[in-house]
Amino acid sequence: MTLLTLNQLNAASAEEFTRLLAGTYEHSPWIAERAAAARPFNTLAALKQAMVQGVREAGVDAQLALIRAHPELAGKAMVSQTLTAESTNEQGKAGLTDCTPDEFNRIQQLNADYNARFGFPFILAVRGPRGLGLGKAEIIATFARRLAHPVDFERDEALRHIHRIAEIRLADKFGAQPELGNQVWDWAEALARHSDPGFKEQGQLTVTYLTEAHQACARQLQAWMTEAGFDEVRLDAVGNVVGLYHGSDPTGKRLLTGSHYDTVRNGGKYDGRLGIFVPMACVRALARQGRRLPFGIEVVGFAEEEGQRYKATFLGSGALVGQFNPAWLDQVDADGVSMREAMRAAGLTGEMSDILALQRDAGHYLGFVEVHIEQGPVLNELDLPLGVVTSINGSVRYLAEITGMASHAGTTPMGRRRDAALGVAELALYLETRAASVPDVVGTMGQLEVPGGSINVVPGRVRFSLDIRATTDAARDACAVDVRAALAAICQRRGLGFSLEETLRAAAAPSDAAWQQRWEAAVQSLGLNVFRLPSGAGHDAMKLHEVMPQAMLFVRGLNAGISHNPLEASTNHDIALSVQAFMHLLDQLAAGTS
Repeated sequence: MTLLTLNQLNAASAEEFTRLLAGTYEHSPWIAERAAAARPFNTLAALKQAMVQGVREAGVDAQLALIRAHPELAGKAMVSQTLTAESTNEQGKAGLTDCTPDEFNRIQQLNADYNARFGFPFILAVRGPRGLGLGKAEIIATFARRLAHPVDFERDEALRHIHRIAEIRLADKFGAQPELGNQVWDWAEALARHSDPGFKEQGQLTVTYLTEAHQACARQLQAWMTEAGFDEVRLDAVGNVVGLYHGSDPTGKRLLTGSHYDTVRNGGKYDGRLGIFVPMACVRALARQGRRLPFGIEVVGFAEEEGQRYKATFLGSGALVGQFNPAWLDQVDADGVSMREAMRAAGLTGEMSDILALQRDAGHYLGFVEVHIEQGPVLNELDLPLGVVTSINGSVRYLAEITGMASHAGTTPMGRRRDAALGVAELALYLETRAASVPDVVGTMGQLEVPGGSINVVPGRVRFSLDIRATTDAARDACAVDVRAALAAICQRRGLGFSLEETLRAAAAPSDAAWQQRWEAAVQSLGLNVFRLPSGAGHDAMKLHEVMPQAMLFVRGLNAGISHNPLEASTNHDIALSVQAFMHLLDQLAAGTS
């Protein structure tokens, strides 16, 4: 097969352009016709984005026609061998041309149920996020899960899978495989083999601070960093894995980067870890080229960020900025093991003098950058692979309780009740309205508990949580003041009492303007539109922000961008773009510091 080139496409007539891209989108040449008008394309990513944009602007009727142009999985077209060559290849790689009778019957029933619910065929990029093909069990599980989606959401999800199918087909046509993305994807998959007992047996990923699985991850990261060509690799006093690639002057300044390798319970493979692997891939490429930059690159796999085993979040990055609380060493986990004991069992000293020595001299660093999976739906919904972070939200959290009077549900008139649950319900609705009234403010009541509640008792006590976040501390605090005032007013009007305890306050971390612009230039260099968004989640960059300039790059997640969940995922192509963006940032920095 003769491979395509961008020069060939850019020079072709509109008709030839469409012919050359035939089969990219199933029986839908109009997408290539629309994209032809956006030439010239300097990158394959720009071509993809032009075709995606054409579909977005085409309207619902054209989008539905595009979906219906695709065949059902293991459907009549496959049986009659009338699939396109591209679809035959894809369904064959997923094993759908070799189903058992039970598998075939199950898929046929799912096809029927799906068509009855949505009115269009189920579309799945069966070659998967790595391009190698999904297993039949995973295909069937995804089929069943997506049957529960709302209709409009599922239509958009089908389109996202169509774009993924087209992306893989384009890679085949151009012979442009995302090797750097494949390397990072494979690292993530391999590291996810380590999981804590009780979770590993269920196929769930859980890696909490200094467990055997956590230590195995640290050893693996060190081995990969050494293989990648880092000049120095070590495990520090809190379990951070630190890799250093020297610049042309080993005593010169460094760029600091990285993220965490611990996970939440039953979490995903990319949260945190992507921010370790992407710069590792860049160092690997530099080392293979024998290239030194005018600055060093220090990649840190932070040992702990999630606060799952001990009540100490950002433990790894906090140690680098001198914010490791000595009291943490005496905290005990659910099994009564203190942090100091866990450290010593893992071969660390557990001594504050060694931990204090980890504090970095900010004057020795150019800044801190972090690549992270978005952990949200925005990029996924906009069909954008990368986003530039403007600020990490500041947050404040409370644990609260409203008390009323528990009484008989049948004999207490409605006007004489002191119902604690209804007080909390009213506050929850106020929180929703108040947060939504201001851009980039979010409010969550994530915990609700009626202690000793009964179906026939008016609730006399309710415990609940409040989580308020915003891109600026001022916006966060203004919302918190209003919510506290609403709580007091609701309780006074309803004859209720309340208590409110602030449990966490974290300052917002706006991106440094110059570093944010470097990420923006990197995204533009790939032929992509720059999209800016805040981070609602906290990151290690928040801690480094306190001592040096920082900025973050987000990578699109699959499955509506879900995170802290086994469905968390990213594609090899999106990851490859993040590696290319990081390399561009390094090149910009080298040009400015040489």
